[in-house]
Amino acid sequence: MAEITQPSEIAREALRRLASRRTPPTPDNYRTLYHEIAGTTGSEEFPERALKALCGRLPRATPEQARFGQQFDSAIAAKDWTALTSAMTTLLKSLEVAPLDWSKLIGELLAQMERRHAGQTAAKKRETVTHILDSAGGDPANLYERLISVLQSWSKSASVDPPVPAGPAVPDAGAISASTPTEAPLPNQELRELIAQLVESSMSMLLIDTPALAEEAAALAAGVRSVRDAAAFAPLSRQLKQFCYRLNFVAEDQAELKAALQKLLQLVIENISELVEDDKWVQGQIGMVLDLFGQPLNLRRLDDVGQRLKEVIYRQSALKKNLNEAKERLKVMLAGFVDHLASFSESTSEYHDKIGQCAEKISAANDLAELNDIIEVIVRETRVIQLNAERSRDELNSMKARVDEAEQEVVRLQNELAETSEMVRHDQLTGALNRRGLEETLDRELARTGRRRSPLCIALLDVDNFKALNDTHGHQTGDDALIHLARVIRETIRPHDTLARFGGEEFLIILPDTPLADAVAAVTRLQRELTKRFFLHKNERLLITFSAGVTAFRDEESRNETIARADAAMYQAKKAGKNRVVSAD
Repeated sequence: MAEITQPSEIAREALRRLASRRTPPTPDNYRTLYHEIAGTTGSEEFPERALKALCGRLPRATPEQARFGQQFDSAIAAKDWTALTSAMTTLLKSLEVAPLDWSKLIGELLAQMERRHAGQTAAKKRETVTHILDSAGGDPANLYERLISVLQSWSKSASVDPPVPAGPAVPDAGAISASTPTEAPLPNQELRELIAQLVESSMSMLLIDTPALAEEAAALAAGVRSVRDAAAFAPLSRQLKQFCYRLNFVAEDQAELKAALQKLLQLVIENISELVEDDKWVQGQIGMVLDLFGQPLNLRRLDDVGQRLKEVIYRQSALKKNLNEAKERLKVMLAGFVDHLASFSESTSEYHDKIGQCAEKISAANDLAELNDIIEVIVRETRVIQLNAERSRDELNSMKARVDEAEQEVVRLQNELAETSEMVRHDQLTGALNRRGLEETLDRELARTGRRRSPLCIALLDVDNFKALNDTHGHQTGDDALIHLARVIRETIRPHDTLARFGGEEFLIILPDTPLADAVAAVTRLQRELTKRFFLHKNERLLITFSAGVTAFRDEESRNETIARADAAMYQAKKAGKNRVVSAD
């Protein structure tokens, strides 16, 4: 039998064999026979829908979780089993931890509980262990770590011998001098004052929610200031150690409270995002707040986000007010339209009644004079209704035009609100995308590249000698230079290329559908264009240059790995003399 190679012939042969073998005509059986006839190896269909549902349920509270979620999402978009395997392997490796030696820990805990330590009674130790057990939250690793910390704290404290009952005998002076160790010198006054200020001022700010511990801190500070000899300082030292130990618990509780509140706030924001999914003008603010949870919080970042949100909210409040006024005008016009229709309907009803009366009079008329009077009434009423109809038509046309204008104004304001919300994805200074906008654009381009199997390159740019420019001409000049550079880049790159501010004086250009050699040529052309267009500062020409690293995305490579290679190439360009372009294969 001749070998079958054409797909249509293979399909017919597969159907024939299904019938001859009396095999149920299921998709799996058909696929098996098709590959058997064609001599190929069948591959299972990629379960994209199920994997997307799974990806949507993945937690993204930490940077590691967010990074894994992005890798997982990119692999699903590309239908790449290898990338999925790589992401899962990386995640599982990060979860590898050494087994916890509970038997050794419990044995050491029992031994330390029986041993006597300065400033620690058996009751206090039991209270400490009970507190740790209650606050562990069902987390074995957290419980193990906190118990280890307690044992280390106890082991560092000096062991105390059992107390010897006091007796009436007084040892001789020689025995005292021979057995008594030399007293440790008392810390000087300045050091004691510093310790007192640390405990009283700095610690008290952290203990606002624990008044008892704050009072203890104030008492300790007073004790440190009033101590006069080493003998009195010894018990105070033990109290300080105990205070530090209790302070550790307070810090741990506050950290757990902060994490719980942060998680609660994230849940609330995510719920709001789902509730207002159709209101695109708030999606930008919600996205920015959610972006805060993907990285460690700090006051500077919170303040920056707060300022940007204030500006966006202020502008949106004005637009929202105009939008509400436009909607209200539209309602008033529609109400007037309805009233006018009602009035027109009433006049029409009166006209029909009068015409009916005239018809009855015509039927009862006996001479021509009566008919003439009736005809005059009909003509007069017809003219009245005609004038009313013409006036109503003109008014309705005018009202329709005003309604159309109001609707256009509402649409314009809604679009402007959405555009204002999108401002949080752009850098305020240069107008380029910020880090959040960059990540979204890169993910979108990576998914498109995976579908189309087209090349995708990025170029990481860093302004040369930017610190010297700031130091010499001031930070405002540095900001103006960045604005100038961003403007030149936007005017030089292609419309479908994307510019983002990566940080400080660094910019990143996304070049879709571009091989590596063409990307290097494009960035080199950008360098030449920048040298032609001088940056003016107080009528002084300043030459702005940059060093760049260019690379192409590889299969099974994450976004951060590609950016890291571009960053390494950029530093090679710096070392090679600046104002250069280096590619990373």
